[in-house]
Amino acid sequence: MENNEQLERFFDQMKKQDKRVEIPAFPEVKSRKFNFWIPAGIAASMSLAFLFIPKPSAIEEPTPEVVIITLQEDENQNQHFTIEESTFLDTWESPTASLLTEY
Repeated sequence: MENNEQLERFFDQMKKQDKRVEIPAFPEVKSRKFNFWIPAGIAASMSLAFLFIPKPSAIEEPTPEVVIITLQEDENQNQHFTIEESTFLDTWESPTASLLTEY
């Protein structure tokens, strides 16, 4: 019980001392207004930037990389060479495939 009374007296004294302390006056902080010029400027500069973006150019036809030479035989047993240029080889026949069927 004695400790409780001492503690109460101690805190009472602290409260009295706290009441005597002067609180300094703090200046009022003015809140800044949101400036709408900044987003408007960003939007305007982005819209101007879209005007200067180059348009995609047409894709050029790739140069031929493959030359296909075929030997064809007509109904009179005449042989003719056919030369084609292409960018890719869509069919492939083994050079020895004729050996399987002719001999």
